[in-house]
Amino acid sequence: MKIAELKERLHEITLEEFIELKQELASDARKGVQTLLRQTERRFALEEQQRTDFKERLAFEEQYRQQGYVRIAGVDEVGRGPLAGPVVAAAVILPDGFYHPGLTDSKQMSQTQRQAALKHLQDVAEIAVGIIEPAEIDEINIYQASKQAMQTAVRQLEPDALLVDAMTLEGDTPQLSLIKGDARSVSIAAASVVAKETRDALMEEYAIKYPGYGFETHAGYGTPMHLQALDTLGVTPIHRKTFRPVKERL
Repeated sequence: MKIAELKERLHEITLEEFIELKQELASDARKGVQTLLRQTERRFALEEQQRTDFKERLAFEEQYRQQGYVRIAGVDEVGRGPLAGPVVAAAVILPDGFYHPGLTDSKQMSQTQRQAALKHLQDVAEIAVGIIEPAEIDEINIYQASKQAMQTAVRQLEPDALLVDAMTLEGDTPQLSLIKGDARSVSIAAASVVAKETRDALMEEYAIKYPGYGFETHAGYGTPMHLQALDTLGVTPIHRKTFRPVKERL
């Protein structure tokens, strides 16, 4: 077998097929062949580690399922810290057998990875979003706004159990609040991706409406660029006027 043919075959091969092929080629002294075999072996090892990690991060969901719960929603929010824009929460119910390697805390994923995960979630999962605008954040405070955004998202799905990132929601639905839940639960990670991608898209729209602030790059957080724009351009209707850097510039 030519090395180019072997490379193409290894790209599509299953683990079982690879084990057999590796035995067949064990005595092949060509350096290129052995390099390809080692690379493929490492790929399968990485994929197995990803599956193991993914399964471990489904432990909380599995505990609920063993108790008879079926519609288990992961809940998370993004946008507590920015000086501008809404706080956005998402609730996600994953289907049985869901698998998306690399799905974790959205902050640890690249934009390309988040968008691929979002597309997969939109295709197979139940998704709901809650959005609280800056004026209401100023009225009720960011903690209450975050909670309200989460509860708005949850009500749309009517789950029978909740996994929530570092928050306890009102209501009788059984829930488990997990510190750093987006790194510990696949369902919460899914919600974090949905919430972040939704909010980032909104901030890109605001960047067009309010040019010069750089909302498309910093998403409303208090970066030096953003603070300088506040000094030169002033406060917009989407700024949170109770947040100190904005309040000081009114």
